[in-house]
Amino acid sequence: MVKYIAFQGEPGAYSHQACREARPDYEVLPCRTFEDVFDAMADGKADLALIPIENTTYGRVADIHRLLPGSGLHIVDEAFVRVHINLLAMPGATLRDVKKARSMSVLLGQCSEFLRANGIEGENWSDNAGAARDVAALGDSSVAALASELAGEIYGLDVIARHIEDQSNNTTRFLVMDHHPDHSRRGTHGMMTSFIFQVRNIPAALYKAMGGFATNGVNMTKLESYMVGGSFTATQFFAEIEGHPEDAPVARALEELRYFTSRMEIMGVYPADPRRQDTALAAE
Repeated sequence: MVKYIAFQGEPGAYSHQACREARPDYEVLPCRTFEDVFDAMADGKADLALIPIENTTYGRVADIHRLLPGSGLHIVDEAFVRVHINLLAMPGATLRDVKKARSMSVLLGQCSEFLRANGIEGENWSDNAGAARDVAALGDSSVAALASELAGEIYGLDVIARHIEDQSNNTTRFLVMDHHPDHSRRGTHGMMTSFIFQVRNIPAALYKAMGGFATNGVNMTKLESYMVGGSFTATQFFAEIEGHPEDAPVARALEELRYFTSRMEIMGVYPADPRRQDTALAAE
């Protein structure tokens, strides 16, 4: 039976590449928006969803904390994907031929040194893989695209400059989501737990809620706040910690958190990607 994993973007997008790496036995289902990805899961068109959550160069990618709580989905895995940016052009074109390069603004910014050094003008495009598709349709050797090698394969373009990103450790973190939670211990590099919570309306509630993680030696790797319900007083937090909810220190910390919160919900328990530590070391 064929299983599908949904992602946002055109065929050849970096999310497509991530799907291949994270779930090579699944067929991909491209979707126009992140909301369409979640709709595909709700409609039963996809068995899994893959969403980029953050990038080492330009930070947060998707508002996963806004989309996930109401989706009924659960995080079951994470995947760190090295983002290599390539200059793709018509077959036979050379670097000297290229005068313009199309891509999303975030990729243009990540290749600014290369573009400047080669006298190439960046042209903002709505989608990286879409830029490759449109360059192939245009058939002009002076116009190229910044995208993945996979996009070049799909749209019949040549890679005339490979790995041109300014930052050598450019990496995107993706989350894999399923209809059903999986809290089993798996993997060989430890477990991660993601959850959302709202603090009670009492003085120093957040400080007190976080105290349990410090006193129990639980490492919190992410804490983000955002407004809910159009109110400045209703603040919700998305957090990620190292460990499994059944680990004694984590269980004590979560118990203390619940005391100071009006809502707490675990969004996922999943194995840490082996490249998580490599990324952390590279940032030091």
